[in-house]
Amino acid sequence: MAANYGGGYKRPRVTSGDLRTPVTFYKEAPYDGPLPDADTPGEPIELHKGYAKIDEVYRRDVEQAKANGTLSDLTITIRDTKGQYVPSNTHYFVIDADGYRNQKYEVKGVLPNFQNRDFVDIVGSVNS
Repeated sequence: MAANYGGGYKRPRVTSGDLRTPVTFYKEAPYDGPLPDADTPGEPIELHKGYAKIDEVYRRDVEQAKANGTLSDLTITIRDTKGQYVPSNTHYFVIDADGYRNQKYEVKGVLPNFQNRDFVDIVGSVNS
């Protein structure tokens, strides 16, 4: 009779094959005008381009998300860049996929992925 050691192999929650959606991270450039409160922003500065897995609010969590005002939040998972790019709450990202185009998502939080340290989870919120 074979011994059971905790159920055997479990597939990782995220793999490289799940990263299928193009995403680009930016930061706002300083204003071009001569005055500090000039209305003309500079061109956004591209910081990082790659692929992500997108997780939206689950159906069972919709009521809680409405109550918290976080219905437009989503979590993306990107490959850890090992320091080449470090996401910050001063950055935003754009998702190049149907349903997400023309939306800027502010980085609200960056969470290490403890199940697989090759990935980083980023919480974003629509920037209106």
